[in-house]
Amino acid sequence: MKHRLRLASGTVLLGYLSREMMGKVFATAVIVVSLMEILALLEQVTEIMHRHLGLTGVLYYAVMRLPLLFCNAMPIAVLIGALLALVQMTTSNEIAIMRAAGLSTPGLIKLFLPTTIALGILCGLVNDQVTPRTEQALAQWWNVTTPGAIAEAHNYWIRSGNDLISIHFLGSGASVLGDVTVYHRDRQSLLQKVTTLDTARYVHGHWYGTPTRVLSVISPTRIDLLDVPPGQSIRLDWPDTLTPGYITQLTISFTQSISTMLDEEAGRLPSSQSPSFFLTEILGRIMLPLTFTVMLLLAVPVVYIPPRAGIRSWLPVWCLGAGLLFVVFQGLLRALGNAGTLPSLMAIFVGILIFILGVITVLLRIEER
Repeated sequence: MKHRLRLASGTVLLGYLSREMMGKVFATAVIVVSLMEILALLEQVTEIMHRHLGLTGVLYYAVMRLPLLFCNAMPIAVLIGALLALVQMTTSNEIAIMRAAGLSTPGLIKLFLPTTIALGILCGLVNDQVTPRTEQALAQWWNVTTPGAIAEAHNYWIRSGNDLISIHFLGSGASVLGDVTVYHRDRQSLLQKVTTLDTARYVHGHWYGTPTRVLSVISPTRIDLLDVPPGQSIRLDWPDTLTPGYITQLTISFTQSISTMLDEEAGRLPSSQSPSFFLTEILGRIMLPLTFTVMLLLAVPVVYIPPRAGIRSWLPVWCLGAGLLFVVFQGLLRALGNAGTLPSLMAIFVGILIFILGVITVLLRIEER
């Protein structure tokens, strides 16, 4: 009977704490996403109106940006939501009552963990399944509606099998490519031929272009210029997976699902990034629940605020500052991992490990007092 009562009381407490944290995290996420959305619209609304897209274009831009902004805002939302929930319970003596009932700080953290991990999984799913699709659609829409988009030069590189493709212009939602150079390589990655095309067009599921110059590499010291029939369009031997939408994803949006990145790393799909980039991004997405757990731990020290101090205590500010420092530090390490400067495992786990150990040290020091 006592065991059942203990389970029932634990379930009630778990549900109460979960509702408190969920409510505050999502309320914070709505506020942060709204602010980020407003800032993005302030930057782009003039350009949208210049393209004569009207209010519909503004709403479309705002809606398609929501998944990306949601995923970017969630780590900070978890930190602020946990801070708000814990500060409220501390100042209202709820934490003191829980302690009097025998609940320790590790026990309190354990009760918050299911909600934190669930939020991390939710954010990971949105980031993996929803964001790549919305960002690809938004990038194509933006390219299609750009006046004179074909004249705006860039420098995009795509690796397809052994070939390297250089693209300088995108138009019509990436269905028209301008100033294209294809570097054909053998299995030993030695250059065999260089084909230059003014434009390449996607027609009925295939790419067609008119070569303007074809160079054949005979040896390291000899390059021949091959004869090219003027105005003759040829079908390019690019894989069927290299569609305009996929090219947009590779060159503009850069957001991809884990399965797509695994296929690109294995060479089954064309790619525009290095293996270190894929490994770092995959690990970072998988470790989102652990990242959110670090945010929860950074908020826990506020439970030691004396009830009489209330909101006058500076401890929540220090916890918030530590969370922002973690975001910046983790972002720096992740950038180094993406560039291959730092091993991917180190780029993802070092920051998490340092801050977990730091929080544990702080909690132990406080408990000793």
